[in-house]
Amino acid sequence: MTTPDDKIQPAPPPESTVARASADLLEHLADKLGARASVRAVYGEPVTSGNITVIPVAEIAYGFGGGAGRDTTEAKTGEGGGGGGGAAARPRGFIVIKDGTAAYKPVRDPWMDILVPLGALVTGLAASRLVRLWAKRD
Repeated sequence: MTTPDDKIQPAPPPESTVARASADLLEHLADKLGARASVRAVYGEPVTSGNITVIPVAEIAYGFGGGAGRDTTEAKTGEGGGGGGGAAARPRGFIVIKDGTAAYKPVRDPWMDILVPLGALVTGLAASRLVRLWAKRD
């Protein structure tokens, strides 16, 4: 007499070739984009002139995703997969080394020189109008 535990269990399906291809694609993308998203891509190499060295600083971000699918219904079979990735690098500043002293110099966003004063002006105008409206109510 056999028990339900004695039944032969089906073997797990072999790894999908599409899933393997997706993993290979993501690995390839990571290698290519990771090599290109660097400080050198944004600024170049550190520069030394006399006793001053300038070292570039950048913010680098990259992301990857992928997936694979498989339809196991009896009527039809199918496989699918995909992947993608992206990278971005932005200059943030530079480090100046002079006479044994290092100083970080950020790269300013020119839009902030316009947007911050403009925002302060709009806020001030709106606040003064609100104060006048409240004063008229009383």
